[in-house]
Amino acid sequence: MPSLNEAVVLVTGANGGIGSHFVYEALARGATKVYATARNPRTWDDERIVPLALDVTDAASIREAVEKASDVTVLINNAGASVSSAGILTHSDEEIRRNVETNFLGPLFLARAFAPILTTKNAAVIIDIHSALSWYAVAGIYSATKAALWSATNSLRLELAPAGVHVVGVHVGYVDTAMAAHATDPKLDPADLVRTVFDATEAGEYEVLADTTSIQLKAGLSAPIEAVYPQLGATP
Repeated sequence: MPSLNEAVVLVTGANGGIGSHFVYEALARGATKVYATARNPRTWDDERIVPLALDVTDAASIREAVEKASDVTVLINNAGASVSSAGILTHSDEEIRRNVETNFLGPLFLARAFAPILTTKNAAVIIDIHSALSWYAVAGIYSATKAALWSATNSLRLELAPAGVHVVGVHVGYVDTAMAAHATDPKLDPADLVRTVFDATEAGEYEVLADTTSIQLKAGLSAPIEAVYPQLGATP
């Protein structure tokens, strides 16, 4: 069964609200080392935390991270980009490319790069942070990239399971971080999210539906498209 005890963890987007909780909670559960990665890594207050520069959209940066963190047993793909408007037709070229590269290609390429390392470890884990919006296309390219990551995570799980690598996909609605500062809907405490994710991981679960929004949206996938998107009924 996967365990954080004595694990060596790499967290992308470690400077953010969710990422920093992943760092500290991993240590609280017995991790011996955590690589806290970001484009511009910050200073941490624990010698078990290793700041590491990583741009998930840059192939050379990924290769360098793999070389420096060859002892990793748990990879957490947490880094993400968002958009300022909901309409996929109104996004700028830059927004579309940034979301595709950060939310989809980055985690996929990072998982592919670390796979040869993880397959040699005992109880290795990949955790991908999706979104409830993977299943609800109201956030334009953000929803599209999170849906793509959900599919890629399913593929990674099937391909890596024979080698003993446990792959976890996480779905959650709004989390109380800077990225969701604009939202007025209820928000999950990032500390609660991280505890839920690690509890599920250590219990051997493959998928985490971290809040009511995620549970309801996944359950609704079998409904007619007009029920999922009632606004279609208002179209001429």
